[in-house]
Amino acid sequence: MNLNFSATLYVIPFAIILVAYLLPRRRSTKLHSFAHKESIAAGLTEPASLHPIIDAARCLGCGACVKACPEQPLHQVLGLIGGKAVLVGPTDCIGHGACKTVCPFDAITLVLGTERRGIDIPVLKPNFESNVPGVYVAGELGGMGLIKNALTQGHQAIDAIAKAGIRLDGALDVLIVGAGPAGLAASLAAKKLGLKYQTIEQDSLGGAVFQYPRGKLVMTAPVELPLIGKVHFRNTSKEALLKFWQNACSKNDLAIHYQRRIDSIVSNAGAFQVKAGGHEYRAAAVLLAIGRRGTPRKLGVPGEELPKVVYRLIDAEQYRGRNVLVVGGGDSALEAAASIAELGDTHVTLSYRGDAFQRAKQRNRDRTTEAENLGRLRVLLKSEVKAILADSVLLQQGALTVRLANDAVIVSAGGILPNDFLRSIGIEVETKFGTAIGVDTARKTRPATPAGETVKYKSA
Repeated sequence: MNLNFSATLYVIPFAIILVAYLLPRRRSTKLHSFAHKESIAAGLTEPASLHPIIDAARCLGCGACVKACPEQPLHQVLGLIGGKAVLVGPTDCIGHGACKTVCPFDAITLVLGTERRGIDIPVLKPNFESNVPGVYVAGELGGMGLIKNALTQGHQAIDAIAKAGIRLDGALDVLIVGAGPAGLAASLAAKKLGLKYQTIEQDSLGGAVFQYPRGKLVMTAPVELPLIGKVHFRNTSKEALLKFWQNACSKNDLAIHYQRRIDSIVSNAGAFQVKAGGHEYRAAAVLLAIGRRGTPRKLGVPGEELPKVVYRLIDAEQYRGRNVLVVGGGDSALEAAASIAELGDTHVTLSYRGDAFQRAKQRNRDRTTEAENLGRLRVLLKSEVKAILADSVLLQQGALTVRLANDAVIVSAGGILPNDFLRSIGIEVETKFGTAIGVDTARKTRPATPAGETVKYKSA
């Protein structure tokens, strides 16, 4: 009797603990399974850039990766299904890399591209140097999206350049090309290290961020910046972030020349002779922090040269009361269409050649769906622009030709990677189809891509 009573005393607490553990886990599994099935049903199975793949044989389902993802709980990116980690929301993954860092079983590999969608990336060494000695690449151009990653890499690249220790009489130690996140961090690092540097930018401070629509929320994360220290940002607007950067430039008297687009880079007598916007620079090293947008991708249809056609949205207000066509299926297209539609007195059509907005984040898809449900936005999937006329546009949707009254066209079809420019310098570019790279966000290192190492990506 006493033995049974003692056993009961032990069993009951254990059972309570077990139930308390299993019930929430069961609920989360159902939630993750539902999110996974939704992604598959919507065709949202292709990650936009850097993303994890999970080795099921190594994964023990501890859930550390799920908890570590900075996109949780606003987005279901990773989840546990059948006791294993699964990428349940591929298109919501934006490449933080925190999942790999915390995995105690080394079950996660970070890859660029998928079997179906390749990504062009310059060939780089672990120190961000390209195959051309003295030319370095940092930030988005090297395949790493996310503002935090670009800021970190800009700093790291300058550290590598300083460590190389190449100094030439009458030359800059480094010419930094681009004043976006990577270029800004690189400028701060160069200033801190006392390097002779100059930063040039073809447009304005912020690079691609400057081109975002007004009011756009910029997802950032804490990052350490030279001369500034640790910076904390969460859901920061474009305007707030640019103001912070402007203050950083003024306070630290950064040497940045604007409106200077690179014309040529030539190696001459051990240095690089760079021509940009009618000016010449001589530098021992060049850091390319120019992003991946390059030249806007055009439609190549009759009428595209009309002045009503633009390639980015600056201010939705300028389209109030007008008939607007937005072309594209990524975040910039959905943001443009939703922003204009939300004015309430416009006629907006969103045209996309695909059957789902696979490259767009969930919050932008939700905005688009809401605007469509309210009758403020017309969405034409599987459609292509055939001609742009003075007062209308012609679209082809299957066998149907659609003619729409039109006052303005916004083409948000992405940019063309500056491959020709890179190759003119001699930089090798390769296409990654699910190729593994080592990225440890916490340790702020970026090992080189192991030669020939390719991880096959299996879509959800």
